[in-house]
Amino acid sequence: MDRKDNRQVFASLTLILQFSLNMIVPIFLCTMVGVWLDKKYDIPWIVVPLFIMGALAGFTNIFKMAKKIYGKSGDSDRNHAKKVK
Repeated sequence: MDRKDNRQVFASLTLILQFSLNMIVPIFLCTMVGVWLDKKYDIPWIVVPLFIMGALAGFTNIFKMAKKIYGKSGDSDRNHAKKVK
């Protein structure tokens, strides 16, 4: 493997790490807040909605990141379509 291939591999690994952190961190934080609220106020069901909220926040983060990375080519297609009309 030459240096260009190594850079591509490291770039791919970095992207995978960013996607996974953008998903795991909100889920973990919301779940921990739910566990804390359960212990403090004795509301055991609060963990489930907070977990779901964390998952939705993670998906939103991933969607925004993917749109920023891969959406640039799609934006130019939309702008071209607006000019044609």
